[in-house]
Amino acid sequence: QLQLVESGGGLVQPGGSLRLSCAASGFTLDDYAIGWFRQAPGKEHEGVSCIRMSDDSTYYADSVKGRFTISRDNAKNTVYLQMNSLKPEDTAVYYCAARAYCVIGHIKGYASWGQGTQVTVSS
Repeated sequence: QLQLVESGGGLVQPGGSLRLSCAASGFTLDDYAIGWFRQAPGKEHEGVSCIRMSDDSTYYADSVKGRFTISRDNAKNTVYLQMNSLKPEDTAVYYCAARAYCVIGHIKGYASWGQGTQVTVSS
């Protein structure tokens, strides 16, 4: 059974950093693209970043370009989201999910959603 589990969220001050992890089990990441999404209270899911495993192509939302970096560790079957220069508007529950190829404009086609990890940016 394909399963993704997020971790690494927490409370951080503006300007701080966090690294989120998305650990896969039941399948190897090589055959998929992994996307990171976030959802703030009362808002729709927002695509943040995606990595395509076949060639390591990466994609970012304009709101996080230059601040967030997506990467993977094949040995650990894990995708990471390094988040730097965090802002209060980055506060949300962050989710990872799998898809055949990267799209961050919508969630259609993504499956195996994790339970999410809360990121709170506040002083």
